[in-house]
Amino acid sequence: MAKAPADPQREAVALAYSQSDAAPRVVARGRGLMAEQIISRAHENGVYVHESPELLTLLMQVDIDEHIPPQLYLAVAELLAWLYHIENGESLPPPNPVLPKA
Repeated sequence: MAKAPADPQREAVALAYSQSDAAPRVVARGRGLMAEQIISRAHENGVYVHESPELLTLLMQVDIDEHIPPQLYLAVAELLAWLYHIENGESLPPPNPVLPKA
């Protein structure tokens, strides 16, 4: 069976954070096939994929290996806190991150 072609409009951004980082940083981003690969790798490795078109639009503006801007700290912190609870067995609905006003 042939696989459907990647949606050229689909976008994805991957973030990484370690305690030595000042803030989370963008480690991958892309559209179309690249986005599909980012999402597929996340699923293969048990990494949660959060879908927020508004946050995605803002993160797509951050260069690879750059830290997220301070305006996004709160939104990303909300997601990280939620993930911490999920990984510890709690059942909570996904957050609706607070995004900076345009």
